[in-house]
Amino acid sequence: MWTNNATLAIVDDHLIVLEGLQRLLTDLEGIEISGCFTLGTTFIAFLKENKVDVVLLDITLPDANGIELCKEIKKISPKTHVLALSNHSQRSMILQMLQNGATGYMLKNISSEELITCINEALQGRIAFSNAVREIMAQPTLNELDTPAQLTKREKEILCLISQGQTTPVIAKSLHLSPLTVETHRKNLLQKFQVKNVASLIKAAMDQGLV
Repeated sequence: MWTNNATLAIVDDHLIVLEGLQRLLTDLEGIEISGCFTLGTTFIAFLKENKVDVVLLDITLPDANGIELCKEIKKISPKTHVLALSNHSQRSMILQMLQNGATGYMLKNISSEELITCINEALQGRIAFSNAVREIMAQPTLNELDTPAQLTKREKEILCLISQGQTTPVIAKSLHLSPLTVETHRKNLLQKFQVKNVASLIKAAMDQGLV
């Protein structure tokens, strides 16, 4: 699945969750579990001395707020992909995690297949959402009609689908466009928002109330 072994850490204060995730991921090809932690402070100390490619992060921890912890993780190790794994399904929390640098968000009712897919997507640098989170992000918001002048209607449609974690082929099929056309719109959006990647694009769109 991955060309090199990716190091993965799990931060969750529920031992049964840690044990279950360990059992699921221990024998997964291309993944090496570097550590399991019940406290945010313990993980931060570990991260300062060790390389972690992906961290599965619970938002509610005994000693830390996962949303703020995400920001700290990205400051210490910008290349670490943070995947929130939470029971909290509020859209505002999902957006806050993305704004603080998370690569994705998953609810704890996720299937094992979904979880592995999300880890794979994160390692590829893509925004990763579990199916339940995709549905939450697809719900209309009060700001959805407030399209700024610099965006065309088509760009707005594609921006909304990107924010839901949709890939170029899926967007192309949904909008009856060619993948090349979608990629052109994607590049135009990056230029218009003056950002270099999808995570920064979503953050910029959030700041303008577009997603």
